[in-house]
Amino acid sequence: MRSKIVAGNWKMNKNLIETEALLAELSAKLPDTDAEVMVAPTFVNLVPAVRSLEQSIIEVIAQNMHFAESGAYTGEISADMLLNIGVDTVIIGHSERRAYFGETDEILAKKVQAALENNMRVVFCFGEELEDRRSENHFEVVESQLKNALFSLEVSSWGKIVLAYEPVWAIGTGETATPDQAQEMHAFIRKTITEAYDASVANKVSILYGGSVKPGNAQEIFSKPDVDGGLIGGASLVADDFVAIIKAI
Repeated sequence: MRSKIVAGNWKMNKNLIETEALLAELSAKLPDTDAEVMVAPTFVNLVPAVRSLEQSIIEVIAQNMHFAESGAYTGEISADMLLNIGVDTVIIGHSERRAYFGETDEILAKKVQAALENNMRVVFCFGEELEDRRSENHFEVVESQLKNALFSLEVSSWGKIVLAYEPVWAIGTGETATPDQAQEMHAFIRKTITEAYDASVANKVSILYGGSVKPGNAQEIFSKPDVDGGLIGGASLVADDFVAIIKAI
């Protein structure tokens, strides 16, 4: 059975005081759930977040990491650094990393491999831009992103992979992705993995939706058969909204 997951990506938001306050509020309001709940604070707040949530089911994860073990990479973070503070899950390939920091499929493949070699779990993000959707090239783009970064992995590695589909065209553009469009792409993703590996691999991997999930649309999106949860941005910064989304799953 696939894991249900709700992960909050806090991006470059919340200082230490704000982080601790939000974590305390989330812990107090967290509903009983069988879903995995994750939060990804900024790097400088990972240690206090881990300490704050020692008695909680909420897992602290990282927003990014470098592929090198160590070295002259100013401003970067390695897998060992994350593991050493109790963080063993990392988001890789977020659309903002691709768009603003030039992360290519080749770089992301190296990051994924480094994470897996350190026995870390990977939340791998991918998805098409507005131009791709308008030109009806979205399926090809998504297939290419998956193939280039993940399809060289051994079957055994997929137990450490969570996928997060981000329709970039539906985030902050005024365009809206419907739950049916989410299901259509998630079904395509599962079919693509089946063709590259087999149905057993495809049916075990959790595929999250990352297209502006909010309390008002979460339940309908999560009800779709191939949607296993969400990678939540802005709504994860408000405790009541994030809790409502967790309840929806």
